[in-house]
This record gives sequence, structure tokens and C-alpha cells, in this order.
Amino acid sequence: MTHAFDKPYWDQIWQSDRVAAMAAGQPNPHLVREVGDLAPGTALEAGCGAGAEAIWLATRGWQVTAADIAAAALTHAAERATAAGVDAKVAWVEADLSRWEPNARYDLVTTHYAHPAMPKLDFYERIASWVASKGTLLIVGHLHHHDQNATSGHGHGHGHGGTEPPAAATVTAADITTRLDPSVWDVVTAEESHRNLIGPDGHPVSIHDVVVEASRR
Repeated sequence: MTHAFDKPYWDQIWQSDRVAAMAAGQPNPHLVREVGDLAPGTALEAGCGAGAEAIWLATRGWQVTAADIAAAALTHAAERATAAGVDAKVAWVEADLSRWEPNARYDLVTTHYAHPAMPKLDFYERIASWVASKGTLLIVGHLHHHDQNATSGHGHGHGHGGTEPPAAATVTAADITTRLDPSVWDVVTAEESHRNLIGPDGHPVSIHDVVVEASRR
């Protein structure tokens, strides 16, 4: 299956029957583990969806800019931020991340399963350029798993019609770290993770992730 990952695609996703599950997602456990000990500063969540990660950061004192291409996703996110009492800590930005440029650099730039309309590794290299000196980059992406079947789905709230993401939307840890200039970056974490959970439909879900955290010198 071919995915354009453009605005019409994401607008359709956020009008599908998966919206309720996507809008109720919890913050990614990799974010909680990798970022929990960092001192709060400014953060950019690239491809924020319904805002679970941005809101988690805001509740811990970060001043967050959260960008997504889908207006409906941002509506859900803003409502959740208000309910959590952190609406003043998050700026929601409707933006095509393959073209948008921030007007600042951030102490933390993070992305979780984002799929813009550009090659995945070029996207990661692009957002890495938005990290301030001494700042942190955290990438959580899909790891292609050949044995994954249609019941595996994306229980984490970033769906592709309930099936495995296409290979073009997946990377390995080595793919990412190869793009990080060692004279600029210290790689803190580079791993490929597999975890099991119960999906929104009550069925077991296998999640295959790639996680890279790096610190800019």
C-alpha cells in the first residue's frame, strides 16, 4: 500500500473511526524514560498528533511548541491540554513539517512516529537542525517487522488503517545515527525495541520501535 503522508492523507486519518483511540493515547514510554531526568526548557514536538507527549512535557515544566499537519489532531490536543491545565505551556502549530521552519532552536526536539511527505531520514536530519547547543534530540520511529500481521496494528495511536506501516515509513537505529555527525552529536541511546500491549479493540498489539536519543555538543 502506498501512502502519500500529505495533508489530505492525515486529514482523512483524523476523520476515520480510529480517532477516539488516537485522541486518547498516553505519552510514549520511550519519552518518559529518556527525557524524565532532563531539566525543563523549551521543547518542540514534531508531529504531535493528539498531543499526549506535548502535554506530558508541559506538565513537567517544559514550554512546548507542538506542530502537526492535521487541524483535527490539534483540536483534540488543545482540548486535552486545557483539561490537563497546561494550555498556557503549549503553543499548537498547524504546519507541514517538510516545509515549515521554526523561528527558534529548542532544548529538546522530539518526534514520535511522525510521517511527513518527505523521506524519513531527511526528515530526522531536518528536525535535528532545530536542536539548540547542548540540547537533546529524541526520535521514536517505526521498526519494520516482516512477521507483523494486520492484527498488530498501531495501538499507540498512529494508525495506517490497522496494518503494519509501509517499509518506507520505517528505519533502523543505525540508519538514524549514520545521519548524526559525530563531531556535533553524542549518541546517548540507539536501540530497537519490541513491546506488547492491549490495543483499543482489546486484542494484543506488538509494537516495534526504533529509539535514538542524542545530545548536541
